[in-house]
Amino acid sequence: MNDRHWISAFLEAQAAERGAAHNTQLAYARDLRDYADWLTARGDSLAGASRQQVENYLVHTDAQGLSKATRARRLSAIKQLYRFTFEEGLRPDNPAIQISGPGRDKRLPKTLSTEEVDRLLDAATRHGRTREDCLRNTCLMQLLYATGMRVTELVSLPLSAAKGDPRMLLIRGKGGKERMVPLSPPAREAQRLWLATREEIETAARAKGKPNSAFLFASRGKAGHLTRHAFYVLIKDIAVAGGVSPAKVTPHTLRHAFATHLLANGADLRAIQTFLGHADVATTEIYTHVLEERLRELVLEHHPMAKD
Repeated sequence: MNDRHWISAFLEAQAAERGAAHNTQLAYARDLRDYADWLTARGDSLAGASRQQVENYLVHTDAQGLSKATRARRLSAIKQLYRFTFEEGLRPDNPAIQISGPGRDKRLPKTLSTEEVDRLLDAATRHGRTREDCLRNTCLMQLLYATGMRVTELVSLPLSAAKGDPRMLLIRGKGGKERMVPLSPPAREAQRLWLATREEIETAARAKGKPNSAFLFASRGKAGHLTRHAFYVLIKDIAVAGGVSPAKVTPHTLRHAFATHLLANGADLRAIQTFLGHADVATTEIYTHVLEERLRELVLEHHPMAKD
């Protein structure tokens, strides 16, 4: 098997055994092909690479100016590939198993104030060429802020996820794990209006012999649903319409806003971990930066040792 076959076999195993998402597979493929090309340029291959060559590749990525996060991700992909080849008997060893990664820069997530979010939600109700566009855009923004979904989870929501209890939304996250997230009253209303309008659109399509879509936010594109890129462009346009700096607004900043605003209003960290679909609560703890001042005030006010 050559390098391309090794990478292909690894990606197929990730998808079949671990339920790796499509975007995760694409990231693995890019990282591993870059590593394989680097080896090829030096007359070597995935099968013959040593620990020293893996370390030299990491030095090369550092010299390219890649961030710590990118280098850590590439090392993770290489380690997982070699673990797979070792378990499958393609290699007698894992040359990357003892290599430590560069770590990650601990940067606080960018977020938005409640006033900025309000402006975005209001702008979404008016943004669109048609009434149907406005209702769809309102539903997208309300669901994103009400649930803190990842953008891929949002745009690929199946219609069935919104057809159950209107107070809850079933979200299928990373690794195929499902979670239930409660919807706020504005999000429920936005979803109700969009579902009714969507049914009208589907009825008209059926009358013309067109098939129904299984997605809540259907599209005529190859994926069958609104793409991540299309929504990224849309949310930037909504930011401009709402008077919010588009540089501050991405689908992920709405996810951060969801978490930080819940924490600021007293929500439990474990509950937010569940809502966000984080495997480890340590990932969720980064959002506690917004509470530093509030927690300090609570301690001074309520702790018995803080009183005279």
